[in-house]
Amino acid sequence: MIDFLLGGIAVADAVAVMLFASYYRRTRDRLFLYFVAAFGTDAITRIWMTLQDASAEQNPVAYAMRMIVYGVILAGIVDKNLTHPKR
Repeated sequence: MIDFLLGGIAVADAVAVMLFASYYRRTRDRLFLYFVAAFGTDAITRIWMTLQDASAEQNPVAYAMRMIVYGVILAGIVDKNLTHPKR
């Protein structure tokens, strides 16, 4: 059951990657690239956790990857707020 849920989350992450990539192509806003990187990394992490045994949730690598994902999202938000649009 856990593998099924991890697979579903990985598919949802992949859909989010495609959605944000299409937003980036339309707007050329870098924030969407940060989201593509974050959700892509999360999808890869979920697939890796599925291929591991059931105790992969307690693996420090899984938590480190989540910290990286949240850090990328935070960096994107900071980048978006610090850059000023050209007028």
